[in-house]
Amino acid sequence: MKHTYKITGMTCNGCRSHVEQTLSKVNGVSAAVDLEKQEAVIEMEQHISMEAFQEALQKDGGRYSIHMLGTVPNAMPDSSLRTPKGKGTGTFYCPMHCEGDTTYNKPGDCPVCGMDLVEEVRLTQQTAEGYTCPMHPEIHSEEPGSCPVCGMDLVAVKANVSSEEKKYKQLLKKFWIAVGFTLPIFLIAMSEMLPNNPLYTILNPIYWNWIQFGLSIPVVFYATWMFFERAYRSIKTWNLNMFTLVGIGAGVAWLFSVFGMLFPDFFPEQFRGDTGSVHVYYEAATVILTLVLLGQLLEARAHSQTNTALKSLLQLAPNKAVRIVDGTEEVVSIEKIVLGDLLRVKPGDKIPVDGVITEGSSSVDESMISGEPIPVQKEEGDKVRAGTINGKQSFVVKAEKVGADTLLSQIIEMVNTASRSRAPIQNLADKISSYFVPIVVLVSIITFILWAVFGPDPAYVFALVNAIAVLIIACPCALGLATPMSVMVGIGKGAQSGILIKNAEVLEKMNTIDTLIIDKTGTITEGKPSVEKVGFLQGSYSESEVLQYLISVNQLSEHPLAEAMMKYGKEQNIAVLKVTDFSSETGKGVSGIVEEKTIHLGNMNMMQASNATLSETIEKEIVASQKQGKTVPMLAIDNVVVGYVVIGDKIKETSRKAINELQDKGIDVIMLTGDNRETAASVASQLNLKHFKAEMLPQDKLHEVERLQSEGHKVAMAGDGINDAPALAKSEVGVAMGTGTDVAMESATITLVNGDLQGILKAYNLSANVMKNIKQNLFFALIYNTIGIPIAAGVLYPFFGILLSPMIAALAMSFSSVSVIANALRLKNTTL
Repeated sequence: MKHTYKITGMTCNGCRSHVEQTLSKVNGVSAAVDLEKQEAVIEMEQHISMEAFQEALQKDGGRYSIHMLGTVPNAMPDSSLRTPKGKGTGTFYCPMHCEGDTTYNKPGDCPVCGMDLVEEVRLTQQTAEGYTCPMHPEIHSEEPGSCPVCGMDLVAVKANVSSEEKKYKQLLKKFWIAVGFTLPIFLIAMSEMLPNNPLYTILNPIYWNWIQFGLSIPVVFYATWMFFERAYRSIKTWNLNMFTLVGIGAGVAWLFSVFGMLFPDFFPEQFRGDTGSVHVYYEAATVILTLVLLGQLLEARAHSQTNTALKSLLQLAPNKAVRIVDGTEEVVSIEKIVLGDLLRVKPGDKIPVDGVITEGSSSVDESMISGEPIPVQKEEGDKVRAGTINGKQSFVVKAEKVGADTLLSQIIEMVNTASRSRAPIQNLADKISSYFVPIVVLVSIITFILWAVFGPDPAYVFALVNAIAVLIIACPCALGLATPMSVMVGIGKGAQSGILIKNAEVLEKMNTIDTLIIDKTGTITEGKPSVEKVGFLQGSYSESEVLQYLISVNQLSEHPLAEAMMKYGKEQNIAVLKVTDFSSETGKGVSGIVEEKTIHLGNMNMMQASNATLSETIEKEIVASQKQGKTVPMLAIDNVVVGYVVIGDKIKETSRKAINELQDKGIDVIMLTGDNRETAASVASQLNLKHFKAEMLPQDKLHEVERLQSEGHKVAMAGDGINDAPALAKSEVGVAMGTGTDVAMESATITLVNGDLQGILKAYNLSANVMKNIKQNLFFALIYNTIGIPIAAGVLYPFFGILLSPMIAALAMSFSSVSVIANALRLKNTTL
């Protein structure tokens, strides 16, 4: 019989193979596991309960879970720690992304690689835990205000120390303990190099060995015991990693020393000194462990720097605001603001919510979100964003988005999610790592055998020392960190520059595009259309009547052109008539019944679809405006074109420069627009665009993307409207303007906060820099091991007499991971 089950917890081909082997070990079972479908097809001679398979996976370490097909697990097995992303409240993740975007509910070790889990940056972490007086700490208040005793302003109580800082302090404490006990061990061991060793005049060498043993216990069983726990877990689950090698290497050295003290007669003469005692390696074991601990300490400190971009964004989030209630101003906590509240933003204050200015004006510094250093002038009716900084004037803002709905919160969440995603290039590192540790163990064994057989006396001593050195110097950790560190820093750098990247894969793809498709309105242009003229057919309707029908049929439309017409009609004090049977056709226009007249308003496609007649006089006027780059919707009443409206939309100052620079990089830029050909040709001419297509419906843009892809092109699509969404989703890289619709941003993989084509150029440069940085990291990690392992094995000894001490190997290994992180941190200073 054959059954299909759902498997959760698999993230790579190694996981798939491991689950398949584990399930196949159950008696009478043959299993085939599909990674892409996350399913297992199990053939069994007789029915076996799902619980039996679950038990097999549990014994294997509890990383994977099996479920009936179609069911959704409530939790992963044997792990109150794990929470799949998007479920629960997990905020801790593995920096090497061993399990993809899996998060955990509390700090600990990654069950795959053993690395310390790190905590993602969240807006809620910045929330103050109440307020207190700096002079009278017994005073505590949930709201800001003044001290009732001395009158001083209450200050926010600092939020809980981050888990990163806690972990660093724990490691620092253990490191100093390790140093305190390792240093005397090292001095005792090194005293053997002194002529007439003075320590041996005080005590017999055998007693000094016992002293070293006693001093090593706190180092092994307290300060660095976590390394052995991780090594044991890695062997138990067969997720071999750096700690497997460290645990075996240091553990063998320490156990050999203990065994040698207790049973010296068991060992050959070459292992024993003049006094008959076996030479011990407590100094090697403790120094190695202490240096690895130092590496973890430095790595924890360096790793905290990789998300400084997010932390700097968090600093923008204020914890209080001035709310206006019935004309009275009151200071409230940010958590108490609700939609519709009126908030006073004073000069120099951080804007607490996303909203619209209802009173006053000021310049606003949006540089931390948009990446643009020049303050933006904001007037009544303009939108402002949480975290941006007010200039020198005061204004009132109405809250439209609060808490997690603000742009700042969404940026932080998007960057957190993207930072944990995996770039395709990481698959190469994973594949290498899956074979790396077993090969290193094999090389260590071969090293021991070769030295024992062919090495000089004492051959076994040389064999043991070099075998340990091979285990210690190999560091798969650096290989595993190469990609995720660069991705994390790069995505944070992008966020600071107003480039929001949905996942690491698109960061890699952006570097490969050769064709960029751009929309016109809101992408090339400012997206702020305004009415310049209303034309009408002489002898039929007056200008005011044409305008009245224009705004009446547009009152139910959300199109930017409709908003421009409605605004113009309001300025002209034109009354709006009732419309019935309203209909909107994307890419064409709108229609409806006004005063029993059939109204059609839109482009030539709309006029042709409604069989409207167009006089030669109006057609000439329309074509003349279109050749100037204007958009000209036509108004038909009862199937006769009686008027038109000329709408202008200024080309962004940065569009021409960005397009030229992209073309200089070899990227073919194509403009696709729903506007008429004359308008499109005028805009293309102004921008020096060789390729463009006009009168494009949403499906036409989608088909154009598919056509280019079928010819082998790597296509990026930039747009801001609903009509761009299908093409954005289909392209290799979809770029949405942050000034556009939510649908477009949801369909895209990159969002430009500032809605500027210059952002595409920045995204392209960022992608190139990140990929270059990743390749550098992979090269450093691979070349390090390629050179380090043979040297540790003693390949230079026959020629130069050079051997690599296990302690030096441990020092080199510890700094290899730190060097990868340091190289990734250079991306913070990249100029886009």
